[in-house]
Amino acid sequence: MNWTALALNLCATIVAVALVMALTMAYALRRGEQSIVDTVWGLGFVVVAAVSFALSAGHGDPWQRAVTLALTAVWGLRLGAYIYVRNRGKGEDPRYAALLRRNQGRLVPYVIRTIYWPQGAIMWVVSLPVQAAMYVSSPVPALLWAGVAVWAVGFAFEAVGDAQLARFKRDPANAGRLMDRGLWAWTRHPNYFGDSVVWTGLFLLACSHWVGLLTVAGPALMTHMLVNKSGKALLERRMSRSRGPEFAEYAARTSGFLPRPPRRA
Repeated sequence: MNWTALALNLCATIVAVALVMALTMAYALRRGEQSIVDTVWGLGFVVVAAVSFALSAGHGDPWQRAVTLALTAVWGLRLGAYIYVRNRGKGEDPRYAALLRRNQGRLVPYVIRTIYWPQGAIMWVVSLPVQAAMYVSSPVPALLWAGVAVWAVGFAFEAVGDAQLARFKRDPANAGRLMDRGLWAWTRHPNYFGDSVVWTGLFLLACSHWVGLLTVAGPALMTHMLVNKSGKALLERRMSRSRGPEFAEYAARTSGFLPRPPRRA
């Protein structure tokens, strides 16, 4: 592990994340639609991985670097494309609209403080396993393949869950109904569960060196956000208000996060 090179990489990715957030904010302010940042979320990780791949040339194992870049890019590009298609033409997301209504001062400092700074900081911390994995010079094959396998399980849950939900919503017969089929019968949030598992897999890629163990902060923070903050907790509060007894029945028979067979009614 080249410590100087890794330290420079960490500094360079701070700059890269700041630029991604700044450009996103400028475009979002021009469009008057802050939810654009959700589309850029996955793409920002691709930028971090690409910068780290370029800077780690000659320092990390070439195969491990390529695998880490590929896995991050596939995850980030799919997520960005999915959110773009899902949100296209729908205007501002209600979450951001509610946040903007609480603004009592100048808009730019407010959105930096409440949207772009927090999301940029989270992006950088979550990406730490990807950055460290690029500098592992002698990867342990078992950990490398375990990381790929875990990533694949998480990616399947996330991608299949999103596809099932999108297909369900496209069917006019399902208008006003709650999605409780497929993976959504096993967990109320297959996409969030998959996201958490994806980053656990990327964390394993970094663990061939002891410094990689320190990057557990990445998947831990991602899982915390998905379960307790902007993901499951926020969505389920909205669902409880809008769906009432229907959602309560669904929650009673379906796991909140970790997949399991649905309980009988």
